[in-house]
Amino acid sequence: MAPWKAARAGDHFDEIDTPALILNMDAFERNLGLLQNALSGSKVRLRPHAKSHKCPDIALRQIAAGAVGICCQKVSEAAVFVAAGVKDILITNQVVGEKKVAHALDLAEQARIGVLVDHEDQVAAFAQASSARKIKIDVYIEVDVGMGRCGATSIEQVVALARLIDQAPYLHFMGLQCYHGSAQHYRLPKERQDAIAAVCAKAAEAKAAVEQAGIAVERITGAGTGSVMLEGSSSIFNEVQAGSYILMDRDYAKNQRDAGDLAFEHALFIKTAILSHPTQGRAVVDAGLKASSVDSGMPLVWQRTDANYLKASDEHGVLELSAESPLKLGDSIMLIPGHCDPTVNLYDEIICVRGNTVEAVWPIAARGALL
Repeated sequence: MAPWKAARAGDHFDEIDTPALILNMDAFERNLGLLQNALSGSKVRLRPHAKSHKCPDIALRQIAAGAVGICCQKVSEAAVFVAAGVKDILITNQVVGEKKVAHALDLAEQARIGVLVDHEDQVAAFAQASSARKIKIDVYIEVDVGMGRCGATSIEQVVALARLIDQAPYLHFMGLQCYHGSAQHYRLPKERQDAIAAVCAKAAEAKAAVEQAGIAVERITGAGTGSVMLEGSSSIFNEVQAGSYILMDRDYAKNQRDAGDLAFEHALFIKTAILSHPTQGRAVVDAGLKASSVDSGMPLVWQRTDANYLKASDEHGVLELSAESPLKLGDSIMLIPGHCDPTVNLYDEIICVRGNTVEAVWPIAARGALL
């Protein structure tokens, strides 16, 4: 925890210390409304993924705008949002281990909680613990629809798991989690369309098989920012889980849009300042690996053609400057992170800016919630 704040509400933008995580409130609110409005009037619910922002203030605004609840990736992450007043959370991950199962049931006493399973042992653990404590919890089967990560890999396995869940008195079988994360970053519209068409086909097959076994499938949930309108218009999915749409990052900006894609804006930035200018063609900023994730590439220098973020070390970012660049020691620039989710997790607070004024400073309260 830093010994002082980068900014306080009411400060001028120029007073924000660096490096700092900045949320452009106007762009954020436009992104928030854009997706919610696009789904309005349909039967598709929006359950945004909070792993992108880890910030209760943002989650509560998403819910106020019409989202049914949120997704979290870890039980401890969900605990932060339950404490903040969020009443409906789907943990989009397998919850394994006696302690984690117990913690998930603790949360299910306070809010509506859903968990994913892809193995009979996971079902057995929740069935036993929920029955002993007489606590109900929603359970979804994750289906591997092409990502090759978690998920049941056959229709027979999906049906067998659904039967086990349906037989457990305190487990409520909700439906299927069908998420293809890799497809979010396929660059060409046709690539994404083909991938999500295959996802929908597998989801429809799994749903039909479970229903043929006499078990109702209430929810088909999944999707992400890169493909949300494909699942949303599919007639297969009735819930979508986009997360990055309110923030956006350099990686998502590489996706080519077609007429059906929503034009989300960059709302998340890193304000950084030049701390060294050793040569005409090189400057160094105070935002390095500990200020911006580079797993999806280096940050992009925002709205400048005279500077390129070349490489990063722990506390330094090296800029390549054009010969005519006017940048000098102490100047600040704005960066777009390559990947918003792990970048947000590096900060304690997000500084909300409207125009040239700091409107609010929101805690990133679920930062580091890895359990």
